[in-house]
Amino acid sequence: ILETGCGSDCVCDCVCDCVCDCVCGLLLSLPQGGTVIGSARCKVFTTRDGRLAAAFNLVKRGITNLCVCGGDGSLTGANIFRSEWSGLLAELVQKGRITDTLAKQHNHLNIVGLVGSIDNDFCGTDMTIGADSALHRIMEIVDAITTTAQRYTTQLVI
Repeated sequence: ILETGCGSDCVCDCVCDCVCDCVCGLLLSLPQGGTVIGSARCKVFTTRDGRLAAAFNLVKRGITNLCVCGGDGSLTGANIFRSEWSGLLAELVQKGRITDTLAKQHNHLNIVGLVGSIDNDFCGTDMTIGADSALHRIMEIVDAITTTAQRYTTQLVI
């Protein structure tokens, strides 16, 4: 997983190894919604040089499968990365950063996109990641306000 705290240079080598149990345990042990494993916007990744650095880091670690959880920006970025993948590898070979053999071993990048949006506004999805916990939080707040409102004669607009 990408570690948080990398700063604005999010295509740096801030990646930690994990197994399914460590992420599942983290998600199941916390009684809260929202981002619990970290997230960051990455302006560097919007440039080809940023995506080239990200491609190099993936190849260097032998990563050929990528799971992207996010909204429109994250999924659009992942699609651009996918479409440029072969060109990025060719550029890394041309610049001498990786060998031709290594490029051939990593010639295909598998990407899975998971829609993460509290807005629940992605076409073709029943429920986006984050929408359920956001709705539950809203209901908790409305319930708390309702309890208070029943004690007073003032009007509350929610």
